[in-house]
Amino acid sequence: MSGWNLPALIDHTVLRPDATKIEILRLCEEAKANGFTVIFVPPCYIDEAVAAVAGTGIRVGIPIGFPLGGHSTKCKVAEAVEAVQRGATVLDMVLNISRLKSADHDYVRTDIAEVVKSTEGVEHKVILETCYLTHQEKQTACQLVMEAGADYVKTSTGFGAAGATADDVRLMKGTVAGRVQVKASGGIRDWKTALAMLEAGADRIGTSASLKIIGEWRAAIRKQE
Repeated sequence: MSGWNLPALIDHTVLRPDATKIEILRLCEEAKANGFTVIFVPPCYIDEAVAAVAGTGIRVGIPIGFPLGGHSTKCKVAEAVEAVQRGATVLDMVLNISRLKSADHDYVRTDIAEVVKSTEGVEHKVILETCYLTHQEKQTACQLVMEAGADYVKTSTGFGAAGATADDVRLMKGTVAGRVQVKASGGIRDWKTALAMLEAGADRIGTSASLKIIGEWRAAIRKQE
């Protein structure tokens, strides 16, 4: 477990609807203090977050089409373009779950691709919201994400009926076969769960419990020494 630089693998996140500006600024300070390389904040706080981490190398991430994914493509593109213009370099967009479950694969692929094309040069993750998908739909979603040119498939928003599972991470990892990366997010609140996701093949972890996870990870390393 000491072989991982865990802080660098975590997207340190606050996206609760009741999160305050003070909490957003605290998130930025926590990232600087603990070595987190990516933070995720609500779009309305992008200016404050970008200013707070300026010059540190910490990247600011913004959710797109969040949390339901049913926004029009034009709306998602507008959200993405504005976020990048204001300093975001990581975008996590929610896949159109309804269109996927309707087997409208061309729509889903185009929805993702338009966001990617409109914001070239930044990192794009696509949230599948796996709790609503069948085994086959998860595999199909991964294929569509790859075809659309995004960089990651991601399990969950954290606002669905359930979050990440190690089984879903393994399925996604096997399906993408190294062509894109995998982010596990949703319900990851302790080091034991984070470790299970990493061992299943996750390349990144998204969580609002970052400090707790890091504390438990460091304690586990000390115990081994």
